[in-house]
Amino acid sequence: MILYTIHGNGYQDISELDSLEDVTVYVNLTNRCPCACTFCLRQTKEMEEGHSLWLKEEPTVEDVIKEFQKYDLDDFHEVVFCGFGEPLERVEDVIQIAGILKHFRRDLPIRVNTNGLACLIHQRDVTPEFKGRIDTVSISLNAPDAKEYDALTRSRFGIESFQAMLDFAKSCLEYVPFVVMSVVDIIGEEKIKKCQAICDDLGVTLRVRPFEE
Repeated sequence: MILYTIHGNGYQDISELDSLEDVTVYVNLTNRCPCACTFCLRQTKEMEEGHSLWLKEEPTVEDVIKEFQKYDLDDFHEVVFCGFGEPLERVEDVIQIAGILKHFRRDLPIRVNTNGLACLIHQRDVTPEFKGRIDTVSISLNAPDAKEYDALTRSRFGIESFQAMLDFAKSCLEYVPFVVMSVVDIIGEEKIKKCQAICDDLGVTLRVRPFEE
């Protein structure tokens, strides 16, 4: 699936919906990710092939735009770049697609759900490219310190990933209207409080997500 929405506990191609009015549309661009998080659904959840987010091949920018052209953008509540991979592995394509969508509907809210490691992936500061294209960046904080973050995410970049993710969040504030960091509630209240303190220090919003079996 390239364009999908969350339906109940599963994923549904938006072409299967009876109505697209006020729907949140997710854009699935890649399977690639620098992390192998212990709690990630890509490792813990089996899906029927027709409702799987695993891509047999990555869609091109043209493929994605052709899919969007089938629909009326005015119907959409929000567009979110988020699949089973890290969307900012393809940061140039995300920016290009977002720019095209904004050209046709300037007020369309566009969000990126990310692990916040794009600057490590691309070895440059990618955040200035978000200006005018991305409205919300939601970053997986996951843990209150570098050691636990490393154990949970198993990032290929190692222990430096935690600080790089925090630096990414801070940099996003210059170019993106809304910056959110998220944790899963299974980490417990004490760690959530520490994560809240981190977010308060950075000046971003903390979102606590329910754990999904």
